[in-house]
Amino acid sequence: MFLWESIAFGPIRSRRLGSSLGINVCPTDVKICSFDCVYCECGWTLEKNVHADCYPPAEVVLQAIEQKLQQCRQDAVHIDSITFSGNGEPTLHPAFGEIIDKLLVIRDKYYPNAIITCLSNATMLQNEQVRSALLKIENPMLKLDAALPELFTLINRPTIPVTLENVLEGLRAFKGNFLMQTLFLKGVLDGQSVDNTTEENVSAWLQIVAELKPRSVVLYSLDRETPAQELIKVYRDELEQIANKVRALGIEAKVFE
Repeated sequence: MFLWESIAFGPIRSRRLGSSLGINVCPTDVKICSFDCVYCECGWTLEKNVHADCYPPAEVVLQAIEQKLQQCRQDAVHIDSITFSGNGEPTLHPAFGEIIDKLLVIRDKYYPNAIITCLSNATMLQNEQVRSALLKIENPMLKLDAALPELFTLINRPTIPVTLENVLEGLRAFKGNFLMQTLFLKGVLDGQSVDNTTEENVSAWLQIVAELKPRSVVLYSLDRETPAQELIKVYRDELEQIANKVRALGIEAKVFE
């Protein structure tokens, strides 16, 4: 498990996004998230106060991003995506909307061809400011790991009062203008089976995909160490089988391993 130690990091080679400059708007010394996912590379969510006042101020975040982009351009470093990820859920930052607005200007100055991506767990979509900000960027990648309430709670372990239906309500507001990302896994958690590849869950998940009609669906599985130790990676063949069912709905699906 590890935490990103800076606001702007990389670029790193991303299996989904190419050359990705990471942006961490969360603290550099603790993970703050509205989920406590069993597979998170940053480890368990130990800080449950998602309203903690330890977020870096917007001006500090934007200064760090601009300095990094300026250096990358000077060094002729290629960037495909400027990507919000980091040590938790980026949309929890109280100035997320302001950061997006000003980043758009900075991006156009240094890397006008780079897209802006936000990897989000979709728990804050009922916040109008967050939703508006995400609709301004090219790549809002919104998570939906499970289509059954019990499985949603088992895998994502919300740290705030949010339900699967709350997440779906937020996703519906995008009217398909987003990318859905789903991590598939199997294994055991505290002696209980956890598996979102079951026919029951995949069938319910496909119904949601058909309803929401995202621009694209991204399917992937475990790639790094996970805090829960008995999880099992789902491999490409099985992911492609699920992806083909998405494609049959007339929706683009991409598999990353």
